[in-house]
Amino acid sequence: MFLGNKVIWIAILLGTLAAGIGSVWLAALLSFGVLARYTQHMLSLAAGALLATAFLHLLPEAFEGGVSAQHLFVALLMGLVFFFLLDKAELWHHGHEHHHEHPTDLHEHNHEPVTGTWAVLTGDSVHCFGDGVLIASAFIADLRLGAVASLAVLAHEVPHHMGDLMVLRSAAGNKHPAIIKVSLAGAVTSLGGLLGYWLVDQLQEYLPYFLVVASSSFVYVALADLIPQLQKRLTARETAVQIAWLLGGIAMVTLVGSLAHMH
Repeated sequence: MFLGNKVIWIAILLGTLAAGIGSVWLAALLSFGVLARYTQHMLSLAAGALLATAFLHLLPEAFEGGVSAQHLFVALLMGLVFFFLLDKAELWHHGHEHHHEHPTDLHEHNHEPVTGTWAVLTGDSVHCFGDGVLIASAFIADLRLGAVASLAVLAHEVPHHMGDLMVLRSAAGNKHPAIIKVSLAGAVTSLGGLLGYWLVDQLQEYLPYFLVVASSSFVYVALADLIPQLQKRLTARETAVQIAWLLGGIAMVTLVGSLAHMH
């Protein structure tokens, strides 16, 4: 039992570090580096990854937990409402001035340099802490599920961190402090994961509800945040590319789930 708990603990730590800090570094590459041309495609990829994780992995696992389907659907509905309210309070989706905008367009807006910076970092830390708890829930249910959830969180955090980096860079005038500050906020994901491990481990009978709440989070982010940014008038070729990246996100999650299951 101890060995099994240790393996889960290490998996949560690695998964949350990859999702929390790895997403910041990938966002930096997309914002400031050689991958900048793929920025818009990450939105499609992340949306596909989130929806696939929720509907193909988290929800099926939750419904196998022996809890009434009606109760789980109520939890799913309440989760969506909950994240909507957090969105309104600008706690879950930090700095949502970029709704329906490209993340890299944030530098065109005026942000108060001190208050705006702390608001972004505070919101980012809260968001990352919640991600860590959700990842821990998935790992406790199944290591394969945890790997898939970590990948989905990494994918959907990249566009968010890109916006954060742009705001902080415009405030500081330098990209390096911005990357360091957002990386520290991303590290809070691991704190959420470790505390989430303790919380979920104490409430094992409620694990299906934790998984449903994680699903509602992923579905809400995909449908309320990412996909609206993709709903633009595009050429037929651009639309085909957008759909291909969306399907690529679904395929990526499916592939990672299959490989994790094999091992």
